[in-house]
This record gives sequence, C-alpha cells and structure tokens, in this order.
Amino acid sequence: MEKMRPNEIADTLEELVFTGSFNDGDRLDEIRLAARFGVSRTPIREALQRLVASGLAEQIPRRGVFVRQPGPVELLQMFETMAEIEGVCGRLAAARISDIALQDLEQTNQRCEQAVAAQDHDGYYRENEYFHHVIYHQTGNGFLEQEALRLHRRLKPFRRLQLRWRGRMSQSMAEHQRIVTALRDGDGTVASETLRNHVAVQGEKFHQLIASLKMAAQ
Repeated sequence: MEKMRPNEIADTLEELVFTGSFNDGDRLDEIRLAARFGVSRTPIREALQRLVASGLAEQIPRRGVFVRQPGPVELLQMFETMAEIEGVCGRLAAARISDIALQDLEQTNQRCEQAVAAQDHDGYYRENEYFHHVIYHQTGNGFLEQEALRLHRRLKPFRRLQLRWRGRMSQSMAEHQRIVTALRDGDGTVASETLRNHVAVQGEKFHQLIASLKMAAQ
C-alpha cells in the first residue's frame, strides 16, 4: 500500500480542522498523527509546516504545533489584500508576459476544463494554483512574486473550500479565460480588474464562505 505524501496529509488535516475533528487550540501531535496516517514523523512535519504557512496552525517553540482558526475579520482582510495583490500582478504581467507563458496558461486552462468536466475539485485547484503562480512570475518583480506566493499559501485551504460551491469551478474557469485574453491583448486594466474580482471575497461571497466553514464544522 502506497503511503500518503505530505501534501495529501496536509489536505486531510485541513479537512479535519474544517469538519471540527480538531478544534481551535488543539495540539497536533506528531507521534499520534504518524501512527494515524501510517507514516514516519518526517512527512507529518512537512504537512504541519504547510498548515502553519497557511495560518491554520501555529508553531510555538518547545510546545509544538496548535490549530489556529483565523476569525472572520482576519479572513476578510487576508482576502482583500490578496485580491489587491492579484490585481497588481495582472496589470504588470499584461505588459511583460512572454509568449511561452501565455501558451503555458492556455494549456493549464485546458487541464482546468478537464477537471471541471470530471468535477475534480482538488485537481482543479492544483491547476488553478499553477495558473496564478505563472502570472506572479510574469510580473517580472521577484519581491511581489514572493509576497503573492506567501499570502496565496495562507489562503490555500479556504480557496480550496470555495471550489466546492455549486457552480464555482465553472465560474472560475470562465474568469481564467477572460484573464488569459486580457493578458494576450496586453490590457492591464481588464487583467487587473478580472483577477481582483476572481479572488475577492466580499458581500454574499464572504457570507457564503463563513457559512461553508460553519457547515463543515457541524
């Protein structure tokens, strides 16, 4: 039997946090988790570090790793910041993106379409993540790219959750196509606005996210 990889363990731990199997403040014990997943402590440590990077857990020196659920205000602020960063990335990438990167984005969108057809939420997220990473890199601004990647990692579990909303994958796919068209046309305004709206969680979308978190925890 093939053992689970760190990313698969991290995905499962995120699910357990969302569904209330682990509560805010609970300690994530490496030894118990290693026994639970049938792996050594090394992949557990890697998985826990991903949770720490996403903000779902906090590492306290000499004590261990503990579940940390961001509150609604903090979550809203993170999404608001991410949306603005994505907008800047879109504007810069529209002026600087290479033809090879555009082809890469188009191929990524094709794989996204296959994931939508298969209703493969996790598969779609993996391609979606790569899609955004390409755009960050094509800004030509290494500092901005690293800041975008850092916040992207923090919001990963919540953005994965959004893809389970009815119709969200198809909506996201349509937005991806508009983004690629704007980048190909060199239209920084449209690329920026579309990316900002693609990521923003405001109004009804924010209420839906909070409701999804509450339902997952029931």
